[in-house]
Amino acid sequence: MSDRMLPYGRQSINDDDIEAVAAVLRGDWLTTGPAVSAFEEAVAEVSGGHPAVSCTSGTAALHIAYAALDIGPGDEIVTTPMTFVATASGATLLGAKVVFADVEEDTALIDPAIVSELVTERTKVVAAVDYAGHPCDYDALQPIADRVGAKTLDDAAHSIGGTYRGRPVGDLADVTTYSFFPTKNLTTAEGGAVVAKDADIARRAKEFHNIGLMRDPQRFRITDEGPWHQEVHEFGLNYRLTDVGAALGLSQLKRLAGFKKRRAEITARYNEAFAGVDGLRTPPQRDDVDPAWHLYPVRVLGGRRREVFEKLRASGIGVQVNYIPVHWHPVFEDLGYRRGMCPNAEQFYAEEISLPMFPDLTDADVDRVIDTLTALVS
Repeated sequence: MSDRMLPYGRQSINDDDIEAVAAVLRGDWLTTGPAVSAFEEAVAEVSGGHPAVSCTSGTAALHIAYAALDIGPGDEIVTTPMTFVATASGATLLGAKVVFADVEEDTALIDPAIVSELVTERTKVVAAVDYAGHPCDYDALQPIADRVGAKTLDDAAHSIGGTYRGRPVGDLADVTTYSFFPTKNLTTAEGGAVVAKDADIARRAKEFHNIGLMRDPQRFRITDEGPWHQEVHEFGLNYRLTDVGAALGLSQLKRLAGFKKRRAEITARYNEAFAGVDGLRTPPQRDDVDPAWHLYPVRVLGGRRREVFEKLRASGIGVQVNYIPVHWHPVFEDLGYRRGMCPNAEQFYAEEISLPMFPDLTDADVDRVIDTLTALVS
């Protein structure tokens, strides 16, 4: 059996992807050209038809989304600690206060019942995270946000291509953000996107990601300039995706259904193998969702997570842990957040290991992971 290191996640690049990028390099545009427009239209199409703004990363997408939602000092966002830090830091950078809601004990998804207890008139956004690719319960979250005049945000960095009660990710919240990092469900190398149901929020997102530049003559304050004229009414940043990345993304989108199918096959293979193994707990799936599995988060019981993690790595199985609870990061600790605030998330973190999960894993690779882990916990 091969002893090569299996990564926990990896991009899947084929000849069509390479040719799509090469075609851009041979052409006239490298950035913010026709490939970007085509990619945004394609992202919108898989997201319920809502306008999409591409950008440089999933982190940028979150920053853009919060800016487009006019988040600022005095505002609060309610979000989960079981996520990458950017879900919270994007709002913090704009001056908002982050309120962490604990997760459901089994799914590690934000718990609507706890969100309901935490929202106030200061809450401007309820930011859910489709952890591992499993959509949250948006039919429960949306009325809670509506009750206090807040917007819902779906951090769908893990879940593009998934569905919830028959609706696609991208159509589940007021605003949705994607990540197209190489380990994600499709890649633009680095990249992301923001999808907004409201046209004005989408416009604000587009302008923020383009340095605040605005070229709409009907909104100009300076009206006596020539056809070159553009204005900045609100500050923004350069978060524009390149045509090179967008061309890769367009090619990858054509393969998304195949990626999703293979990820589901790997998940099923893991679930079946680990179902009866003492010391392991497999991830649940709600009946009303069809996830686009990005991670396979197995839980190692009995306080053995670190031991098992290190032995898997030593065996050439490139596992990962997703994630340290956001409020544990020193930058949040320095703001007064404390351990113990979200016990379900903290217990989940203490047990979680992300096993290799990417479309190019062979069945033999998956069996190698299964055999190695089973032997370690037996």
